[in-house]
Amino acid sequence: MGKKVRGGRLPGFRLRGRIWIEGPDGTFLGYGRVVLLERIRDYGSISAAARSMSMSYRHAWRLVESMNRQGRYPVVEKRTGGRGGGGAVLTETGRHAIASFWKAYHEFREYMLERSAHLDL
Repeated sequence: MGKKVRGGRLPGFRLRGRIWIEGPDGTFLGYGRVVLLERIRDYGSISAAARSMSMSYRHAWRLVESMNRQGRYPVVEKRTGGRGGGGAVLTETGRHAIASFWKAYHEFREYMLERSAHLDL
């Protein structure tokens, strides 16, 4: 029995997957959490970062609390109000976490592409 051909091409198969970093209490970092951290870095505010992602402040704050609790050091520090209001800043640990995640993410994607090339289905 021959291979089925669609539109003159063999069907393409590829491996798909997601990657995240587990911590003591479950997910520590994943794609969405890293984007949230990047937006906090860019906007200087958890609420502005959450709005930019169509996420509630409460949900964003819970994600930040989870990451801060699980890590050795906080990834985000809240600044209290005052003249000009409060805000949030990404810590050095947060910047390192972002870089570590993206490195693992890109290595994972490369692995999946390479392995997909060897699928014989």
